[in-house]
Amino acid sequence: MMRPTFFIADLHLSPAHPDTCEHFFAWLKKVASRGEALYILGDLFEYWAGDDDLSSPFNSAVASALLALAQQGVRIYVMHGNRDFLLGEAFARASGATLLPDPTAIDLYGTPTLLSHGDVFCTDDREYAAFRETVRSLAWQNAFLARPLSERRAVAEALRQKSRQAQASKSATLLDVNVAEIDQALHHSGCTRLIHGHTHRPARHIHRVEGSSRERWVLADWYGDGGYLVCEAGGCRLLNVDTAA
Repeated sequence: MMRPTFFIADLHLSPAHPDTCEHFFAWLKKVASRGEALYILGDLFEYWAGDDDLSSPFNSAVASALLALAQQGVRIYVMHGNRDFLLGEAFARASGATLLPDPTAIDLYGTPTLLSHGDVFCTDDREYAAFRETVRSLAWQNAFLARPLSERRAVAEALRQKSRQAQASKSATLLDVNVAEIDQALHHSGCTRLIHGHTHRPARHIHRVEGSSRERWVLADWYGDGGYLVCEAGGCRLLNVDTAA
């Protein structure tokens, strides 16, 4: 019997919210351990200042929990989010995970499925789109990683606060994905399903692309109860974290 595949995103783990981290550890043991694979589609951490930050007890504990899951035979894949796009190969080794580019197309039980964090589709927010292009450039990242870790942490904290303030002044429509961008991605990828996070609006959407129906699953964040997507040969379901698959 084939085991299910799990998808999560937007956990935003940080020492400031230990309950969320403990919730995550419990979910890994109770639910994810029964899966074939776990895909973390961005923003596992509230921010990531560089792989040398693995030295912190909190970050090390998260990596160790994922490694324990990988050692049970569950394949783990991690995609960069808008908060933790500096996750690198040292983190991948420490957690037993494979880093994925955004977007990535996979064969999910026979269904061509496109995976993304989701922020790349938020093109209506031009201010954020410009910021994303800047921080994803190799030049910016090299310059940032050359700074002392303590300084990088301070910059990341400041950027997080600035992001919260900016979001508070923007409309829900502006912060959501651009539907035309979604349709174009589905068209070019040839996929009939898209799974993404970032918008914190868990739902299943149907898109008509070239006369055919294609589905889009949006993952939940973990600020409250949290949620995950479980996919099997017969389809996918969004579940609360406390609900067994």
